[in-house]
Amino acid sequence: MKTAITEMFNIEHPIIQGGMHYVGFAELAGAVSNAGGLGIITGLTQRTPELLAKEIARCHDLTDKPFGVNLTFLPAFSAPPYPEYIAAIREGGIKIVETAGRSPEQYMPALKAAGIKVIHKCTSVRHSLKAEQIGCDAVSVDGFECGGHPGEDDMPNMILLPRAAEELKIPFVASGGMADARSLVAVLAMGAAGMNMGTRFIATREAPVHDNVKKALVAASELDTRLVMRAIRNTERVLKNAGVERLLEIEREKGAKLKIEDIRDEVAGVYPKVMIDGDMDAGAWSCGMVVGLIHDIPTVKELIDRIMADAEQLIRKQLMGFLGTESKASLKVA
Repeated sequence: MKTAITEMFNIEHPIIQGGMHYVGFAELAGAVSNAGGLGIITGLTQRTPELLAKEIARCHDLTDKPFGVNLTFLPAFSAPPYPEYIAAIREGGIKIVETAGRSPEQYMPALKAAGIKVIHKCTSVRHSLKAEQIGCDAVSVDGFECGGHPGEDDMPNMILLPRAAEELKIPFVASGGMADARSLVAVLAMGAAGMNMGTRFIATREAPVHDNVKKALVAASELDTRLVMRAIRNTERVLKNAGVERLLEIEREKGAKLKIEDIRDEVAGVYPKVMIDGDMDAGAWSCGMVVGLIHDIPTVKELIDRIMADAEQLIRKQLMGFLGTESKASLKVA
């Protein structure tokens, strides 16, 4: 399948594995790229630029296909040494960077000078247009369904994606609620050039996380995510657990007076406890509503092959079946 995204990133299938904290290691990124998608190493999971350089080298050992690095831009008071991280990315031969968090505008000159294509994660049309304006090559449009930070507009993809298609000149992929062939075919119909999957890729054999995490995703339903930190306008969608229930109770008690210090124990340092140790009640960790569509733990290749085969079946048989004989004949001629 060819789209603007497969052409831009020189990949076989229009499927991107988004950056995920303590998930986006070389094992997963390499497996996604080998299966024809675009794998992404999560840059800031590596505590130093030197460690990121080693992780990039490890991924090069696992695949000769294109892969990228996610770089999330945090507030200035806690900013990592971004120029050094960008240098590690450049020196590692990476040509694709997924940016997230704050605007990457400050770092665009350095990224562009290195010949790097930038895809920025956005939760609104206005932010997507800003990304286009500052020179991003593509955007990942994240609907309200997504795991992690869905923004503050509460805009689902059924509205957000067509609006993005109306406004943007650069290609975009859909993120949030993406799990299978139905997701892919639907977002292509709404104007996207592919899809970005996060939560779904955690429930794969190659995802380097504790088995408890994968089992929890298979067991959960679409009703099992919660929104936290709304009062401080840092809304995050997470999988419910005992730690999240403690957090929500604190939020109810504090109301509008909530401060990040009040919930620090439930949000700080949680990812290693969950992803590595398998402590499913440690606290809040990002998970999308798409968890309700996760029913198995395939290999990455099995998952991507299944999506692409099912997508072709959907387009050629089910959707074409809605057209009359005359319409089908005109399509064949065209």
